[in-house]
Amino acid sequence: MVIKRIDHKNNAPNSTAPSTYTKVKRLPERARYARADLYAVLDAATHCHVAHIADGRVICTPTLHWRINDRVYWHGSRVSRMLKSNAADGQVCLTATLMDGWVLARSAFNHSANYRAAMCFGQPEVLQSDEEKTRALEVLTEHWFPGRWASLRPMTRKELAATSVLSMPLDMASAKIREGGPEDPTSDRPWPVWAGVVPIQHKLGAPIPDVPLKRGVAPARVRVHGQQLPSKVVAPKGASPRTSP
Repeated sequence: MVIKRIDHKNNAPNSTAPSTYTKVKRLPERARYARADLYAVLDAATHCHVAHIADGRVICTPTLHWRINDRVYWHGSRVSRMLKSNAADGQVCLTATLMDGWVLARSAFNHSANYRAAMCFGQPEVLQSDEEKTRALEVLTEHWFPGRWASLRPMTRKELAATSVLSMPLDMASAKIREGGPEDPTSDRPWPVWAGVVPIQHKLGAPIPDVPLKRGVAPARVRVHGQQLPSKVVAPKGASPRTSP
């Protein structure tokens, strides 16, 4: 069964109403409550951080995430302390951030960064059946590597049993975005120092093949998030690119 990568057409409202937690209070002009803005940040970010309480301590754990319609998902080992805590009817805060540039101003105080960030609050739910988990993990794989799922060895029952997948509705979430150059006061502009934006680029490098690799398998067949991998191949450390029968 093949599942669509991400379906933006769902029954969720076009925007989220700001709540006590999701309302952006500092620099509110950077707030984004539209679903499209929130989805765009979550879909573009490579990973997230999930904050939760475990054994009376606040813990913030980095992990991979993905979105299906108006829910955000993450996964990990069934014995993970994070996932056990997330599944124990506790509240979590999930954040995802992309850095787009360093903003250099004419004073240290006004230095900043351009970014896109999402903050999501809620109570996670655990996917129970192997079918649900398989479908969710297919969406994760197809989101970043379109067309790859069908070529992979199917997951085993043992692998599925060792994996926990959680999801959370996006009904209490918002995004915050900064764009543009430095916001220096007029009185600082004559100061003789360079000011502007140093962009931060997110791009793929040349693929590094596993060794040995079955003969005839080429990186040209692999796409990541809709991008074709560079044709150049980089050898793994201590080895040269080669294939085996």
